[in-house]
Amino acid sequence: MESEHLVSLNFDGRGMQSTMLRAAPDALALGYSCTMMGFLLLQPAPRHICMIGLGGGSLTKYCYRHLPDACVTVIEINPEVIALRERFCIPPDDERLSVVCADAARYLSTTTRTFDALLLDGFNAHGVPPELSDAAFYEACHSRLNDDGVLAANLQGEDPRLGGNLTRIRETFGSSVALALAKDSAGNIIAFAWKNGVPLPSLEALMKQADRHAGQHGADLVETAVRIEMGARYDWTRQGTSAFL
Repeated sequence: MESEHLVSLNFDGRGMQSTMLRAAPDALALGYSCTMMGFLLLQPAPRHICMIGLGGGSLTKYCYRHLPDACVTVIEINPEVIALRERFCIPPDDERLSVVCADAARYLSTTTRTFDALLLDGFNAHGVPPELSDAAFYEACHSRLNDDGVLAANLQGEDPRLGGNLTRIRETFGSSVALALAKDSAGNIIAFAWKNGVPLPSLEALMKQADRHAGQHGADLVETAVRIEMGARYDWTRQGTSAFL
């Protein structure tokens, strides 16, 4: 769907998958994507980022532009989505960017590559596909992360499977999990998980990391640090996630 100011990718005319501002094609137009960039608070210098789900390429373009020392690999199962990459101003593949048409669950279970960050944003019209949220998938994510690697997963707050997803993330990563309500969205929850097993850094430490990135990013990492801190004190049983607590 296109207008004078926006280009959007929708699921069968229903839910919006991605939005691009024509005047700023590399900007993060949707709040949840800004919150997902909070992975930089836990892994400030990623060298290789893997993204599950291309969509309109908002996170892909943002990381490609603002993290020049990082390579970005994107796994997208739908060739029709990849075919729209020029319309969404996604740059062509080069030595830093690779868009792979593949099943993400199969890719992560078979590749020998490891990553400093895994950004999970794979959806269909019904939400997160079961194959991208079962125990085997999260185990594959854990094994593909480097020792200081971080996972950031975009989840839907109204998904009846949310509690199960969070439980499986916790079973895989132990206590190294933090949740944050997405910016400008009551319907999205971002789950962060990290592999090194250390506790969630203090708000002060998160703020220091946000300050280090302040001159490089349009995403407000200070706000995301606060959201993570608030999430640590939130009663997630209100989201039907009592099994997670």
